[in-house]
Amino acid sequence: MRPPGSKGGGRHASRTRHGDGGDRRALGPSREASDGSIHLWGIHAVEAALANEHRIVRQLYLTENAEQRLESHISARKAKVVRTSPRDLDRLVGPEAVHQGVVAQVEPLPESGLADLIATAEATGLPIVVLDQVTDPHNVGAILRSAAVFGTAGVIMTRRHSPPMAGVLAKSASGALELVPVALVGNLAQALAQLGEAGVTRIGLDGDGTHVIDDEPMSSPLALVLGAEGKGLRRLSRELCDRLCRIGSAGALASLNVSNAAAVALYTASLRRKPE
Repeated sequence: MRPPGSKGGGRHASRTRHGDGGDRRALGPSREASDGSIHLWGIHAVEAALANEHRIVRQLYLTENAEQRLESHISARKAKVVRTSPRDLDRLVGPEAVHQGVVAQVEPLPESGLADLIATAEATGLPIVVLDQVTDPHNVGAILRSAAVFGTAGVIMTRRHSPPMAGVLAKSASGALELVPVALVGNLAQALAQLGEAGVTRIGLDGDGTHVIDDEPMSSPLALVLGAEGKGLRRLSRELCDRLCRIGSAGALASLNVSNAAAVALYTASLRRKPE
């Protein structure tokens, strides 16, 4: 069997069927599909993709055990299944991928717009999360997961200097990629300016911030702005924030990594929200 995106590949590359005895031909080396499809892997990420009516699932590559675990979701979506082995999946997505016996070939989700996120923040009181060139897919995935738990109007990221919305990020998000709207922007400074023009309060998380986030009223609409680990917020991003806040620390360490900082900020914002 040829991998998705290779000559003769794509959604009709092989005969597929459900149940025991499905196709078990070699998948070949991993590469980005020429038709624009992407790969998701891991039980929770793929399960969430199958449950998301907005996600187009082209094909599933599954071990027998993974197929049994996802059987009800596969049947509900009538998804095409290719039975394969863990070794073949390693070749498809790389030996470092923790695929848990399942890889899905899917189409990217429709992108959200900045105006959509602002409207949601105004209507619900949920905060917007803004990531300033956070490039580690594990961190972004963890932030999406916290956003899904504590509630957010959506996440804004730069189109460049951000990890792909697939693979490692989706696995780290544990299904949250299917739940949290993401807006990709070409210029973060312009996006922050637009948030300000729309009346959104922009709070930047910074270890040298003059305010402690616990003391912030966090009135909505609100945006929480976080920078990359190490360099933090860029100068212009800092200048475009209404206030810079730090997370209070009682221990010997004075800082958290960006995904932990996002979780604390989102939790704090959830406490400030008025019940409906």
